[in-house]
Amino acid sequence: MRIMFKFLKSYRASASVALVFMLVELFVELWQPLIIAKIIDEGIMNSDIPFIFKWGAVMLGISLFAFFGGIINSFFAAHVSQSFAFDIRNSLYEKIQSFTYANFTRFPTSSLITRMTNDVTQLQNTVFMGLRIMMRAPLLILGSTIMAFTVNAKLALILTAVIPFLTLFLAWIMKKGGSLFQSVQVKLDGVNSVMRENLTGIRLIKAFLRRNYEGKRFSRANLTLKDETVYALRVMETVNPFLLFFMNICVLVILWLGSELVPTNGAEIGEVVAIVNYAARITSAFSPLSFIIAAFSRARASAGRMAEVFETANEMEDAEGSIHSNREICGDVEFMGVYFEYPDTDRPILQDLSFRVKAGETIAILGATGSGKSTLFQLIPRLYGTTDGNILIDGHDIRSYKQESLRKQIGFVPQEALLFTGTVKENIAWGKQDASLEEIIKAAKAAQIHQTIMKLPKQYEAVLGQKGVNLSGGQKQRLSIARALVRNPKILMLDDSTSALDLKTEAILLKSLKEYKCTTLVITQKISTAAEADSILLLEDGRLLTEGSHDSLLKNSQLYRQIFESQFGEEELEHAQRSV
Repeated sequence: MRIMFKFLKSYRASASVALVFMLVELFVELWQPLIIAKIIDEGIMNSDIPFIFKWGAVMLGISLFAFFGGIINSFFAAHVSQSFAFDIRNSLYEKIQSFTYANFTRFPTSSLITRMTNDVTQLQNTVFMGLRIMMRAPLLILGSTIMAFTVNAKLALILTAVIPFLTLFLAWIMKKGGSLFQSVQVKLDGVNSVMRENLTGIRLIKAFLRRNYEGKRFSRANLTLKDETVYALRVMETVNPFLLFFMNICVLVILWLGSELVPTNGAEIGEVVAIVNYAARITSAFSPLSFIIAAFSRARASAGRMAEVFETANEMEDAEGSIHSNREICGDVEFMGVYFEYPDTDRPILQDLSFRVKAGETIAILGATGSGKSTLFQLIPRLYGTTDGNILIDGHDIRSYKQESLRKQIGFVPQEALLFTGTVKENIAWGKQDASLEEIIKAAKAAQIHQTIMKLPKQYEAVLGQKGVNLSGGQKQRLSIARALVRNPKILMLDDSTSALDLKTEAILLKSLKEYKCTTLVITQKISTAAEADSILLLEDGRLLTEGSHDSLLKNSQLYRQIFESQFGEEELEHAQRSV
């Protein structure tokens, strides 16, 4: 729960005001039984009407004061809890944004969503209750016990015999509840995971008529969550009846002993009524206390889950002495004996990979699925760190560059074109925040998407659906390329991002890219694309099998000839070989 106190420090003043007025309410509630006892013993028993009205007015006055104190307490408690949740949600988001790709393998997306929503809400509610009633309940129990001793020590001893036992029981149930609600939150992650997958793939589910299957899968996850939650709540709900049973027995014992003490030991009827009143207040405090314990147990579980996120180490932090962020790179890229394997695996993806791309050159990377092409791309902008070996840019180890400086000068087009809800202009400018309309149009023209945009109803102001749902695959790819080009990168990386384009459009696009003075790396399965590159890397099982120009590989690489033949046929292969 340290995480709560860390974020509450900024609101100590408001929290203090809320606690002060909570104590005002508590003070009034503890004094009311004494006033009632006074009215009974000195007013009603003596038929002193002015006395009754006088102390009745006093009780009414302090009750009104407590009422307004409660309103002020609620206002400040709400302010603190809402602001606390706002801050912790922002900090969680910033922490997640700083994650490396390796960090994301530890936390599924559905779990991060649950932690930023449901878990934060649990803590927010706990903070509100803490300032509103959570402290009030135990203080009311303690205060009522102390006040009972000031009234009649013999009757008050009955309360002190019961309360320690009940306190130990509450401590045990709180520990038990923490582990139960931790499990509930994990099951909630599972439900969110299935729901997210279904919403993302709803079109595929409909196309393959898998609605019933996915519905059953969601029902299983939902049923598991329900059963886990019901079990946890049943355990927590046993608290209230248990407490009330023992407190009611306590009240009966007080009434029985009180009836014995009044005629024989000089106890006043008002004292017995006051002790019963304090016992009733303790009983009433135990009722919300069971609810508070359940909430606190959930909050402990949620705080632990958020602490896991905050305490996750970022292995890709900038090293001390990093080159300043204003350094402009030329784009010379060199891999020197690079090895890489993903976290928590022992299978190398890249092995002893060495090659060099001079600034301004275009290099194509070919290889079967799983040969390590996309992984190679992720190492250049430091989305992952190498397991062994070095990557140099302009002769400097990439670890000597600030990540922000390095990534600002890299245009990255992923294999899956991802667009955001917003206008066409906003999606292209997403690559460069301060891009002018002229720069956006220039990038769109180079990406061969300008003419398509001009045919849209509002052209560059046309609104795209989520993930660009109202565009074709090729249109989304070209918009993604325009987004990378608008930042005028020094290194441009295209991860199979022309796969949905026809040969004519692709050829024009590749030609227009040459107008940009940048080093271009292209992952492709098309020989027609690779042939336009200055050099081609052929990968197999994470190793560099061979490299060279299109002509040299046709002449010297059997695998490259096989790929060429599979795409163009034996006759074209023979013709190409004769032309070399």
